Amino acid sequence: MVSAEKMAAPANLKELIVEKSEQLGFILAGVTTPEPPANYAVFEHWLAQGRHGNMNYLAAERSRVRRADPLEILPECKSILVLATPYNPPSLETQALTGRVSAYARGEDYHNVLPGRMAELVQFIEEQVGSPIKNRWYTDTGPILERELAQRAGLGWIGKNSCLIHPQHGSYFFLSEILLDLELAPDPSLDTDHCGTCTRCLVACPTQCILPDRTLDATRCISYLTIELKEDIPLELRDQIGEWVFGCDICQMVCPWNRFAPEGDPALTNEEPLPTLTNELTLTPQAFNQRFKRTPVSRAKRRGYLRNVAVALGNAGEALALPILQHALNDDEPLIREHAQWAIEKIKRTTYD
Repeated sequence: MVSAEKMAAPANLKELIVEKSEQLGFILAGVTTPEPPANYAVFEHWLAQGRHGNMNYLAAERSRVRRADPLEILPECKSILVLATPYNPPSLETQALTGRVSAYARGEDYHNVLPGRMAELVQFIEEQVGSPIKNRWYTDTGPILERELAQRAGLGWIGKNSCLIHPQHGSYFFLSEILLDLELAPDPSLDTDHCGTCTRCLVACPTQCILPDRTLDATRCISYLTIELKEDIPLELRDQIGEWVFGCDICQMVCPWNRFAPEGDPALTNEEPLPTLTNELTLTPQAFNQRFKRTPVSRAKRRGYLRNVAVALGNAGEALALPILQHALNDDEPLIREHAQWAIEKIKRTTYD
């Protein structure tokens, strides 16, 4: 390996990095400093209010210390490279007894794709400077406040629905971050709030989980309820879930800025067909694992996914679903049985009352 002293970094290093990131499929790239996040107190308040639900890893002391200061992750960090990768916008198709799956989850799991690209980008940077560079990289899994870092790096502003929104690319993209022991000129922060007086996302949210400080009450968010929650879905929220069986896109679907959303990255867009709810409820553990092993849906596990399917069938209100729900009452999982019973009772009330 040639030492840094023997091989000076190119004067246009940042330009080369951005160009390489585009070649790798990142549609946006920006740089910010490792300064502590200015809005960390908002995160602490969010935790104190219990808005994180049972995502206890967010409240762990080690996690909080690291989110409060990126230098706790990488003490040598001098720059943070923030990147965005698009996924396909949601499908607008609607058919009876068809479940709804968040757009990002209908293809290959981004955790199987983006880490390799970040590793390749780091390797490229090291080749340009002629020496190894201490680094850490994440995509959705690190103890950092990635949306604030992305805003600081000029990739967008944090909208009222808590999503990062770019004025040309909307909000249908994944964020990734690479902490680098390398001086790069920071990009200007995008500080203008382009949401204005628009309240479409607040009005459209079925569970009213969007809070005034641009955070969410996760315990009411359909994405949380159908993915992160491993227990019974609260009775008072089941009706509002509609036919979502994994995640939710409503607050993004109504956002005017997403009319500019580009097509998704080809490596992520091998779209799984929207599920037929009556078929899903018969999935065996083996069939579930085989079908979803490389998609984000696997995170819900079979018991959580079929729980969601049962609720969606109850909300669909079709009497023809009753036999399959009755069959689900024999499932080995109590979680599935309880929600199937709820769905049966709801359909009977809707159909026969």
